[in-house]
Amino acid sequence: MRDSLMLHLALYRRQKAQISRAVEGRSHAFRAYEERYRKATRCFERAITSSAVEAEVRRSDIVYVGDYHTLRQAQEGYLRLVRAALSDGRRVVLALEFIEGRHQKALEAFLAGRCGERTFLERTGHLPGGQGSQLWPNFRPVLELARRENLEVLAIDRRAGGPRSLELRDRYAASRIAAAAREWDRPRLMVLMGQFHVAPAHLPAAVRVELGPEGGRRHLVVYQSCEGVYFELLRRGLADRVEAVRIRDGELCLVGTSPVVCQQSFLDYLEAEAGDEPLGDGGAGGRFRELAELLGRFAGVDVRPMLLEVEVCTAQDATFLGRLGRRGGLSRGELAQVREQVLSRESCYLPRARTVYLGSLSLSHAAEEAAHFVRHCLVGDAMDRPRKGSDAFYAACLEEALGFLGSKLVNPRRRCRDIEQWSRELEVAKGEARQIAAFILALKAAEADGPKAAAELLPLRKGRLFHAVSHGLGYLLGEALYRAFDSGRLGRNRIRELFRDPFSDARARYFEFTARHRLRWSG
Repeated sequence: MRDSLMLHLALYRRQKAQISRAVEGRSHAFRAYEERYRKATRCFERAITSSAVEAEVRRSDIVYVGDYHTLRQAQEGYLRLVRAALSDGRRVVLALEFIEGRHQKALEAFLAGRCGERTFLERTGHLPGGQGSQLWPNFRPVLELARRENLEVLAIDRRAGGPRSLELRDRYAASRIAAAAREWDRPRLMVLMGQFHVAPAHLPAAVRVELGPEGGRRHLVVYQSCEGVYFELLRRGLADRVEAVRIRDGELCLVGTSPVVCQQSFLDYLEAEAGDEPLGDGGAGGRFRELAELLGRFAGVDVRPMLLEVEVCTAQDATFLGRLGRRGGLSRGELAQVREQVLSRESCYLPRARTVYLGSLSLSHAAEEAAHFVRHCLVGDAMDRPRKGSDAFYAACLEEALGFLGSKLVNPRRRCRDIEQWSRELEVAKGEARQIAAFILALKAAEADGPKAAAELLPLRKGRLFHAVSHGLGYLLGEALYRAFDSGRLGRNRIRELFRDPFSDARARYFEFTARHRLRWSG
């Protein structure tokens, strides 16, 4: 358990740093705001059941539910609590950060059926095809429930910038929540707002100020998958057995998803590729199997017997690395390499262990690993046989190419970094990233002169550089193969042959393919 905890913590810290680099505006005020939340959720009193949480909801007047906008399980957790709130017949009002208050009329028109979904999304800034629209599938069920149950829904967010933006947003949301709470029939308010906002010192405190000393409302905070709570449960070996905890009076926490998965949902949102879609952690295994069967039929092989032996793991599973050695007889060095892939948010298929690890819960990544699995079904141990020197490097390139090709068959809009983008990377990147770009550009330039010209440029020592360069070159070849297929120059039967090819001479096969299927880089 200690090894699993350390891996989970290491992945959490690395992803937290990645998010910090990606998100601008983390001011001193923001860091103080975040620290108040973390201090409030650092420990807990005792474990409780989810039914106990629902009972607390029914005893409360204003319930603040912590949201992780990009994580569908967070909105599903909110929906369960809303259904519990409806069970005693008291009028329930939903309050959602997802929509800005200035769009209240558009929200009401949508709920009343006076405008369609596309019009609603356009009016509220969640334009179809834009990044904001990626969140809509998570929140659609909430508004569908509101429409079925004829529930009032408040839009409580507002635009704000500068160091006081969080405070201003809390005060705006509080004024709207308090106004609804004062209505003559004292409705129960079910608030869904970002996890940091629902800490008692933030939005709940602002609502209390708005209501005044005679407010007389019972407030309840329900966090979801707090980091401090989850890692303490993981340390005790209880993370998969506890449904919820009581942090203190008036503060509870649902325990359903690892904070690492919460982070990954946000990173997947930031890095979403064209045509991609989230898998949802709970359905990752089932979706992988669907994709494997789909690609298996394309490649002409029934993969169902081997699928029975495959284990599909995600970051939610803190113990898979310990099982991996036993399942596949992996050496310490191989396990260390897998651990580094996990920490780098990379997906992989491990043939000997019959194990898939999905570092990103996206359709494209799952399809890529499904393609690797289909290939293993066709060539068996030849896929994982020991290789040395240039044969090992070019075999890795070819396997990456087939994986990317398989993902393109599922998501044709997926793109890889092209030569122009690698050239820009060489200009702006530093350290290892710049070295990777230099190798890829040099090797692509040498391809026209044949294997001998490229021989002295190869990163032959297996490690991060070997993996990254073979990965980049493989994707470029996979893109070229897909374009040849899409244009009719490469037939389905030829692709089937590629998936069955043991690549006995990987270098020769790589140069054959690259010579035959040149990419037009400007396209």
